[in-house]
Amino acid sequence: MSDKTSDTFIKFEGVTKTYRAGDIETTALNGVNLEIREGEFIAVMGPSGCGKSTLLNIVGMLDTPTDGAYLFRDVDIARLSEGRLADIRKQNVGFVFQSFNLIDELTVEGNIELALLYHKVSASERKQRVAAVMERIGIAHRAQHFPPALSGGQQQRVAVARAVVSRPSLILADEPTGNLDSHHGEEVMKLLRDLNDEGTTVVMVTHSAMDAEFARRTINLFDGKLVTENLRVAS
Repeated sequence: MSDKTSDTFIKFEGVTKTYRAGDIETTALNGVNLEIREGEFIAVMGPSGCGKSTLLNIVGMLDTPTDGAYLFRDVDIARLSEGRLADIRKQNVGFVFQSFNLIDELTVEGNIELALLYHKVSASERKQRVAAVMERIGIAHRAQHFPPALSGGQQQRVAVARAVVSRPSLILADEPTGNLDSHHGEEVMKLLRDLNDEGTTVVMVTHSAMDAEFARRTINLFDGKLVTENLRVAS
């Protein structure tokens, strides 16, 4: 585990999120207070509908609080324009989803490189960085294959490679092993732990107690509220 855990990276101050559909109002998060320090690995758990994905979307700046404040590196994101939010997200956040979200018409190499096309990275540097991350993630031997030819575990490895090739400071993982068997799921979790050991902050939503064991801290949500936190002592 990295020792970069001294600075507050993400802070929720009474964050509430409500959604309206006609006359019906649903509260997804209800007054959540939370601090995440740089270099942490946090698992977010709770029953379906408790607000886990909403919390992750707000952390990733894909959504904003209805009330309360979200501070990212001491900056209140509610005060920023959509363009500035997009820039911060692009520079800092990598996403890993349960459904992989790979493009079937692109090779493994092409799927990973796609993440760098939104950055000012030269073609030669893109090639070097993609090659390095494929080797790091253990998928280099599949560089010219297309996603349908890969196993679920291999596809998720590609998704992780795509998330980290831009060298984000934060990885958000939404049920990253949900579509994998236990063996491939454990491989993906070890990759996330290794990335965290190198200093990347990881926030993961999961239903799996086994996956949560890889995190250093687990927070539990219920009905949109943070009800418990558990700190795991490093062995």
